[in-house]
Amino acid sequence: MKLLRILDPFTLTLVCTVLLATFLPAQGHYVGFFDGLTNAAIALLFFMHGAKLSREAIMAGGSHWRLHLWVMCSTFVLFPILGVLFAWWAPFPVSPELYNGFLYLCILPATVQSAIAFTSLAGGNVAAAVCSASASSLLGIFLSPLLVGLVMNVHGSSGSTLHQVGMIMLQLLLPFVLGHLSRPLTAGFVTRHKKWIGKTDQTSILLVVYTAFSEAVTHGIWHQVGLGSLLFIIGSSLVLLAIVICVNIQVARRAGFNKADEITIVFCGSKKSLANGIPMANILFPAATVGIMVLPLMLFHQIQLMTCAMLARRYKRKAEQEASQASHKAARPVMEG
Repeated sequence: MKLLRILDPFTLTLVCTVLLATFLPAQGHYVGFFDGLTNAAIALLFFMHGAKLSREAIMAGGSHWRLHLWVMCSTFVLFPILGVLFAWWAPFPVSPELYNGFLYLCILPATVQSAIAFTSLAGGNVAAAVCSASASSLLGIFLSPLLVGLVMNVHGSSGSTLHQVGMIMLQLLLPFVLGHLSRPLTAGFVTRHKKWIGKTDQTSILLVVYTAFSEAVTHGIWHQVGLGSLLFIIGSSLVLLAIVICVNIQVARRAGFNKADEITIVFCGSKKSLANGIPMANILFPAATVGIMVLPLMLFHQIQLMTCAMLARRYKRKAEQEASQASHKAARPVMEG
């Protein structure tokens, strides 16, 4: 029961989706149906992401270039370097696809919603978080497939890296841009139905996961991944996330950022996007390997949520304690007077 309280409902649904794909995978004529449905769901997902992104929020946080520069370095330089070193070192005897999966998660962009939510909860610079996370998500559409071609010896069914970038722009960036351009017409609807749109996002991800794992199950994923491999993914994810968070905290403090900016750097620079990563994997990698390639990302996603939730609450408690101490100090001279 404790475990059920720790895991968020979406993660439990994600686990159920993997189990459904394990016991009832899409086969035969249903494969084409689910592929088409998944592509439509992904287009809707990125259309809604574009419709939710406010230009005012981008302008409000866009001037903080030093913060954004480090967040981009953390996302697209620090993470990939750690992933390359880890895959090169390969300290544990597990499937090479799992090491490739770790490398893949390291080159993905940051999340948008959770990075902003945790920054807000912890008392960080929300405007800068909106700008950094959104810029990371957009840059990732171009940078992530280029980094896949640069550092990963994996070839998808879509041909060359440039062709894959074109496919990603068509399937992800175009709906995003159309969604953003539609804001004059859709902004009110998006604001009124935030909860429903959040469910749409999650449903899109679940469809992609079901389709990917159905393909993986038919190619014997669970013969390649056992309990030892799952423990390896969890342990490695914890170590990777701890290193990145510690580096971000040290850089923020040594570079002279204030506490609000430090919080933004920590939460925007340590996230990896499940919403971007799974659709991209469908384009970048052969269908038979997508399931095992995204398994590290799926577990890392849950670990980053639980870790950052605890960290955000710690930042919030510390800020409240400091505010309480400051108010007591301010009240003393008045009482003495």
